[in-house]
Order: sequence, then C-alpha cells, then structure tokens
Amino acid sequence: MKTPRVSFEFFPPKSLEASFRLWDTIHALAPLGPRFVSVTYGAGGTTRELTREAVSTLHKATGLNVAAHLTCVNASRAETLEIAGQFHDAGVREIVALRGDAPRGSDGFIPHPDGFADSCELVAALAATGKFLIRVGAYPEKHPEAADTKADIDWLKRKIDAGASEAITQFFFEAETFFRFRDACAAAGIEAPIIPGILPIENWSGARKFAIACGTSIPPRIEDAFAEAIRDNRHDLLATAVCTELCSALIEGGVEDLHFYTLNRPELTRDVCHALGVTPGAALCEVA
Repeated sequence: MKTPRVSFEFFPPKSLEASFRLWDTIHALAPLGPRFVSVTYGAGGTTRELTREAVSTLHKATGLNVAAHLTCVNASRAETLEIAGQFHDAGVREIVALRGDAPRGSDGFIPHPDGFADSCELVAALAATGKFLIRVGAYPEKHPEAADTKADIDWLKRKIDAGASEAITQFFFEAETFFRFRDACAAAGIEAPIIPGILPIENWSGARKFAIACGTSIPPRIEDAFAEAIRDNRHDLLATAVCTELCSALIEGGVEDLHFYTLNRPELTRDVCHALGVTPGAALCEVA
C-alpha cells in the first residue's frame, strides 16, 4: 500500500489550557511531515482574531506550511480581503475559502450588506490577488441546504472555475461514499484534486451529533459497533481500527492525500497515520 501524504486541521485556542493542548497536538503531529496544516474559523467568524494569531504564530514558530481558513460571514469585502492581506504579510500563502457557518441562533447564512454573497465570490476575489493557493470545501453527501447532490457538485465546479486549486471534503464513514462523489465530479468536468476529509472518532457521541447536523449518513454497522465497544470499554481500539480501515480503502482506491480533522487531539490521528506508514521525521524543537 502506498504511503499517503497527510494534512491536519486545528482550531484556534480560546483559553490557556486549550493553547497547551494545541501545542501538544502540533508537537505530536508535526514530525509526520504534513503537506499543510489548516486553522479553522469559528461559526459566524467568532474566532477571527484567534485564527489570525494562531496562523501567524504557527507559521513563524514551526515552519509548517499553514493554510488559513477564511469565510464570508459578518465582514465586508474590504474587511475580508484585509484579513487575507494580514495572512499574506505573516507569510501564509494558502487559504481554505469557505462561505462559513451562520452565527449561532440565527436562521441561516445572510450575507453582510457589503460582503461576499457566497464562497464563489470569495474565491474569485482571492484568486484575483494572485497571492494564494486556494482550497474549498466539498460535500460527498448532500449538504443540508442543497437541493440535491448534483447541486453540490455544480457548486463545487463553480468554485474551481472561480480559481480554487483543490477541494477538501466533509467527513464520511465509508470509502464508497467518496468514490461515488469523485466519479461524479470527474463526470462533471472537475479536474482539480479532491482530498478526503477524515474524522478520527475521539468520541462517538460527539461524532454522531456532528454527522447528523451536517448530513453525513451513519452506517448501521458503525452505529452498532460503537454501541457495543462503549459497553465493553474498547471505544479507542474500535475508533483506530475503523479510521485505519477507511483510510486504507481510500488509498487502495487511488487516493494520495488525506486531511485529518484532529479536533486538537493528536493521539488517534497519530496512531492511524503510523498504521498507514506515515512515520515521524525530525522532531519539532522550537515552538513559541
């Protein structure tokens, strides 16, 4: 089995304890030589400043290739592009461009009066600067707000045509889900690489709620297996096996890149990477 290239997603810390957890996560995963690491935005742009600070610090202190998330929520076009400029000034050359989640308690995404209406407009504006490699989100199962899966694929093609170079998918539980999506994208004329997004299941209850919220189907065999594993106190063993099996099937199907949603908890992601043959290189010695 060919060893995949990997990348990792982190979220910016909101407390001192969370800061230590983030740096522990980076220490554990940086030696695996990720192609890039990304830092998320909170719902409604709530972690905008934290994201900017985390991205800048990560880039300066670790030498990792850091990709900053950027959304359209609660900001004008000028403000959004100013943030992109700040990322560039900090040495960041890659952006994950997203529409973004609406603020908690709202009825859904409403564009800022002077902001970008959607992710396609954001991608086009970033591409026009010529300063960034741009990645976007993709949905191998129907997005909760989409009419159907074809609408998701059409929307992805618009984002690629607007200037995005790659896409990262929402997480899923079965390799066939990704393969069907990949084939449908190819049939629609999408030639850009599509990277599977992988969620190591640190906590089944939380992962299950997340899946329901974002429209990810839960296979009965997975549901039953975790229910039994929790009863037998072997959740972590099952989680490692399930994630490794999924990743192995993807690699056997021709996937070369895997993007892990780490939730700032490195152990399971690290164990799965090791099982896939992604081994540590030099240790990360200097962090702020």
